Amino acid sequence: MEAHMKRALNPRLGVLVVAGALVISFNWVAAQQRGGGVAIDADDIGGLVSSAKGPEAGVWVIAETTDLPTKFARMVVTDDQGRYVVPDLPPANYQVFVRGYGLVDSPRVTAKPGQQLDLKGVVAPDGRAAAQIYPADYWLSLLEIPKGEHSPGEFALDTKACFSCHQVGTKATREIPKGSLPSMLEAWDRHTAGVRRLDRAHRRGRLSGSAAASHRCRTQPRHLDV
Repeated sequence: MEAHMKRALNPRLGVLVVAGALVISFNWVAAQQRGGGVAIDADDIGGLVSSAKGPEAGVWVIAETTDLPTKFARMVVTDDQGRYVVPDLPPANYQVFVRGYGLVDSPRVTAKPGQQLDLKGVVAPDGRAAAQIYPADYWLSLLEIPKGEHSPGEFALDTKACFSCHQVGTKATREIPKGSLPSMLEAWDRHTAGVRRLDRAHRRGRLSGSAAASHRCRTQPRHLDV
């Protein structure tokens, strides 16, 4: 009798196990679809990035917050299907947005860890708008080195000494406010006054040779109107 009951219960138990597994599987698939096919933990933010062109692969998703003792930011890159996960975030309210080549920064969206968040990338209206978020090294590569004491190769090597303290090529280093002085030459002379002060400091023995050499290099950008 006992053996007969075991044989009767075993098929029922098997059916229940299979049914439970199917329910869990369906719920997992539904959650994946709601979050752009991305599984996240309780301290992650994840989802899908798309734009008018479809899923955006290889763009940055940036989560920033000022809720913590210091400003905190974490950046990730989307995969080839536009999916992303910003992992292991401290508890806080985050401003999340999309940045990438060919895009302008998307509107910031408030999110918390554990939240599925699909984002809309904004296609740049033209090349000028898109170029505003290009990294400093891109702009530095546009510099035309004038003939003089230092060769372009020497400039390239010496400028690396700046990178530990400066992002050479940022907006502040490549642009002059319009109308600040009567001529562009005077404006650039004013802009590079700090370079000359550092050069004098080197001559007084206050800077290392490589740092001073990099500051002595004077360059003129090819493009100032972007």
